[in-house]
Amino acid sequence: MSISLKNITKFYDDFKALNDLSFEISKGEIVGFLGPNGAGKSTTMKIITGFIPSSSGEVHILGEKMNRDRFDLKRKIGYLPEHNPLYNYLYVEEFLEFVAKIYSINNNRRERIQEIIELTGLEVEKKKKIGQLSKGFKQRVGLAQALIHDPDILILDEPVSGLDPNQILEIRKLIKRIGKYKTVILSSHIMQEVQAICTRVIIINKGCLIADHNISQLEHIEKDKKYLEIQFKNEPEINDLKNIYGVLSASDKNDNLVQLEYSTGTDIREAIFSYATKVNNPILSMKDEAADLESIFQKLTHKSK
Repeated sequence: MSISLKNITKFYDDFKALNDLSFEISKGEIVGFLGPNGAGKSTTMKIITGFIPSSSGEVHILGEKMNRDRFDLKRKIGYLPEHNPLYNYLYVEEFLEFVAKIYSINNNRRERIQEIIELTGLEVEKKKKIGQLSKGFKQRVGLAQALIHDPDILILDEPVSGLDPNQILEIRKLIKRIGKYKTVILSSHIMQEVQAICTRVIIINKGCLIADHNISQLEHIEKDKKYLEIQFKNEPEINDLKNIYGVLSASDKNDNLVQLEYSTGTDIREAIFSYATKVNNPILSMKDEAADLESIFQKLTHKSK
């Protein structure tokens, strides 16, 4: 087992940030680590890396107990924090050489730096100063520093935050490639990325574990419910939609777009068309949808409040 948390509890003075948290992650898994703001995600990742201690419970990395003095275990972890800490005045190659020296990579250091530059797609930018790079390439440099010492475990906190769609696709491919032979924990608020990259999802809320499923299992949590996404010409009255027979809930997305939740086996389309005709609010589009990870996440975290 690459990572094992057993009954982890963490107090900050009188505040309980984590409450008896337990889970295990194996090699070759890319696991999405989710939760609302303040759920305890960052605290959990800091405890896994040995940066801070837990108040009680144990963390095992590759079968050995982690603590703040286990530098040998810390070397087996690569960490990309949300706010990517880089030295903007250093050149890409210069920065990676600096990181390699910190990890005491002495044998074949130049070859390792070149290898990681090629892996992360930094070849065309390696002679530039980090401050001259786009956000996407700075994220690649962050990934390169997390991978330079060839860790067994990679922890990524919001790795695609602020990237454009093309950059997101490139980083997604890179993470998937890395995840074939390492253990990856990916924390993100972008549910589409978690669904596209991860094989499994762990969700916590208020320091407690509320879900631990592979993606296909999680998608079946709401198997008795369906979703209808409707674009109206004008802003609809949400309460009127909620009162239509068969509708379980209605949420206002944006630009007159609403999502209706309804029970499987119920066809609410005719009633929706009748409503639109009655209030003279034409329907521009309508499509059926299965429950996505975002809606499941909202339901689970709301239930656990």
